[in-house]
Parts: sequence; C-alpha cells; structure tokens
Amino acid sequence: MNKLLVLDADSTLFNEEAIDLLSALAGVQNQVSNITEAAMRGELDFAESLMQRVSLLKDSPANLIDAARNQLTLTEGAIELISAAKQRNCEVAVVSGGFVEIIEPLLISLGIHKYRANQLEMQDGVLSGNLVGSIVDRSAKANILKEFARELNLDLIDTIAVGDGANDIEMIETAGIGIAFCAKAALTKVADVSINTRDLKLVIDYI
Repeated sequence: MNKLLVLDADSTLFNEEAIDLLSALAGVQNQVSNITEAAMRGELDFAESLMQRVSLLKDSPANLIDAARNQLTLTEGAIELISAAKQRNCEVAVVSGGFVEIIEPLLISLGIHKYRANQLEMQDGVLSGNLVGSIVDRSAKANILKEFARELNLDLIDTIAVGDGANDIEMIETAGIGIAFCAKAALTKVADVSINTRDLKLVIDYI
C-alpha cells in the first residue's frame, strides 16, 4: 500500500451516532444526547463523557446492538471513496470512539479490515453499562493511526485522516493530511482541509 486513509465512523463514514441510536432504543436519548453534544464541542473530556453515556445503557438487552446497526446508513459517497482508495493502492481503515459490535459487520462487508473502536461489556444478555479494555479517545485515535501506518511501513506524510468532532483533533493533526468533514469548529481550526458538503466523494481528491 502507498497510502493510508483513516476514517472516523459516527457522523463521518456513517450518518448517525451509534450511541444516539442505542440510547433512543434504550429510552435514554435525551440524557445521552446532551452529554454527546457537549463532548463533541470539546467541553467535556471524551473518555469521561463516554463512560457517563454508556452507564445510562445499563440493563438494556444486548439485542439493541443489532437494532442500532440496522439503523446505520452510509454517508453519501462512502462506497465511491472506498473504491477509489483501493484503486489508488490506499488502505482504508476506521478508528472510532463508537462501538465495535455495531460497526464491525458493516466494515467487513465494505472490505475494511483495519479498524478499532470501543467494546461494550455484556453480561447475561444485557449491557452492563461498562466498556471492556481501554477507551478509544482522542489520543488513542492518533496512536492507532500511527500503529496502522507502521504496520503498512508508511510514513505519516502518506496518511490521510477524516473526522468530524473534537475527539478527532489529535488524529487529524497527526496525519499527513487532516480533513474536517462537516465538522465542529474545534476540529476545523486544526484541519488542513475542511469539507462542508456531506459527500465523501469530495475526499477522493486528497488520496
């Protein structure tokens, strides 16, 4: 591979936020959405805010994960971007502050095999309100981009990162080209490129 393209998942590769879908299904949407918005604006520490949101899902049935996945929709231009990247010998990866259980089957179906996201803890068929392992926060996103680049023997100058929120700041700053996609102000300030039309085909010019 000559390049690496790393995409955020929620509100970037997909139109929706997985935590918002889960919270709506669990009946705690209002509480969760308030925390989400504050975190995406950079007003709350992401890891702490994520734990607060996940804790509100405690005792929800695990089959909400499948229901949430079925509600995810690909952002316009996603298929074309992934296809163009592969034609240009560019590996596509996803690094998400969302949940691997929700996005993994969809990523595999898209031919994306490098990905990292948070893991929900389940006990006896219900969500425990906790996560398993370390949290994929803004610093982790940057480190994972570096890790994927090393695995592909690529310099960071040959990486492109695309995201929309404050949690993507360090990943965007680390990449050779950092793209803010329909993003919050905190991210557009540090990005090399800002795309304000919700069409991932516009990323193709940068790979």
